[in-house]
Amino acid sequence: MPRTPETAAHSQTLSRGLRALEVLADSRTPLTIAEVAESLGLHRSIAYRIIRTLEDHSLVERDDSGRLQPGAGLAVLARGVARDLQSAAAPELGRIADELGMTAFVVVWDHAEGVTLATAEPRHNGTAIAQRPGSRHSIGSGAPSIAIQSAVGRAEWEQRMPEIPYRPEADEARSRGYAVSHDEVIPGVFAVAVPIQPARQRPAALAVVHLGPNVDAEAIGGTLQAAARRIADAIS
Repeated sequence: MPRTPETAAHSQTLSRGLRALEVLADSRTPLTIAEVAESLGLHRSIAYRIIRTLEDHSLVERDDSGRLQPGAGLAVLARGVARDLQSAAAPELGRIADELGMTAFVVVWDHAEGVTLATAEPRHNGTAIAQRPGSRHSIGSGAPSIAIQSAVGRAEWEQRMPEIPYRPEADEARSRGYAVSHDEVIPGVFAVAVPIQPARQRPAALAVVHLGPNVDAEAIGGTLQAAARRIADAIS
């Protein structure tokens, strides 16, 4: 079907609406209409119309001061996102977080980014690093990304993602079974990650983060590998 001006306009509106949701989800604090408009590079009136539509579907809501934040409707949509992976990972994340005293999380591969799908913080460690579900970073940096690259392999990665270089560390991770990084995504943070490889699905990564490099990466890697196998078996 030929692309008409009308369908092009609808596509642009949809793209702007999705981008507005991403801006609000990435912000640590609620935003004003003006701030959303500036982030989108749009006139305030256009941003207002987009936000009103999102509000009508409960995807955006306002706090007591009138600032904008993600709405409850997003939770309804999120229930169906990687549902099997979330369900299988939840008990493992809690177990790992308490056993290691570190924040544990699952990262999924989304085009050029890694997206945190689910997290668990240790119950008895007040210095644990917060890792928000929905947070994004380049699929080219950090231990979870290296672990995902290691599962894909150099030849396939370079064919599928030519714009993101395959890292030499991914070959090392492929050999030893786990990836490590320090001071990459979050300054001062050490991370260990392993791939989750469900049958017929894109690889994901199971990871922990810790302040400083003074950890037994090999022991942590072994713990994560066992948990990743259980998660993959549960959803395969």
